[in-house]
Parts: sequence; C-alpha cells; structure tokens
Amino acid sequence: MIKSWMVIAAVTLLIEFGSFLITPRDVKWFAQLRRPKWLVFEPLIPIIWTVIFICGAISANIVWQKNPGSVITWLLMGLYLILEIITVAYIPLMLRFRSLKAGEIVGLSGLILGVVLAICVLPISGLAALLLAPYLIWSPIGTYTTDELKELNPQDA
Repeated sequence: MIKSWMVIAAVTLLIEFGSFLITPRDVKWFAQLRRPKWLVFEPLIPIIWTVIFICGAISANIVWQKNPGSVITWLLMGLYLILEIITVAYIPLMLRFRSLKAGEIVGLSGLILGVVLAICVLPISGLAALLLAPYLIWSPIGTYTTDELKELNPQDA
C-alpha cells in the first residue's frame, strides 16, 4: 500500500523539479543584475529552499495523518499545493517577464498564503505549524532581497 508520505513527497518533488522545465532558458538577465553586498549566502539558496520544501512536506503529512481524507484535510492539502506552486513560480515568472516586481508580488503572495496556512494548521498540529516556520522566516528575506535588487536595478524593476 502506498503511504501518504510517499504521495506527498512525490507531489512535492514533481512540482519542485517540474519548475526546471518551465524556467526560461535566458537567465543571463538575472545573472547580470547588481546584487546587494550583503547577499553572500546566494549559493546556499537552493539548499535553503530544499530544506523548506522538506519541512513543508513533513508538515502536510502530519496534517494528513491527523484526519486522513476529510474535507478539511483535502482543503489544507490544496493550500499546501498552491503554496508550493506559488513558491516555485517565482523564478519562472520573474524571468519570463524580466520583472523584479513580478518576483516581489509572487513572493509576497506566498508569504500571505503561508501565514494563512500556518494559522489553519495550528489547531490541528503545533508541530505541523512549526514546520512551516522556515518558510515564514525565509520568504520575507527573499522578498526583501528582491526589493533590494529592484533598488539596485531600477531599469529592471
């Protein structure tokens, strides 16, 4: 029998890696942008996001295990799914439109949905809500970084 964590992990990986297929090939624009001097952790960003996605998947599995198959649980799984799609859409949308503002809007949308999801999950499981904390901490950092990129590259805002 297929376990719920296997399905959640497969969906998470499919969406995360699927974003590579829709990312525009022209990343030169983004690579040429001026960056803030304090952005020394940029090489770690893929690792940070991997940890965040793992925490999100574990959180979703905990929520599923609390009341598998209920309407509320399915709705919460939908919110987890939408949050992941918004998160992985950041780079493709920003690159496709060559707009840091588009990235900022997507980042802020993800943060708002992440807060809503954490509030909805908290009564079900404190641990599941806590596992969303890395997203809730990192998302504003990413959105702030995008805002700083806009300031340094006003022609690409």
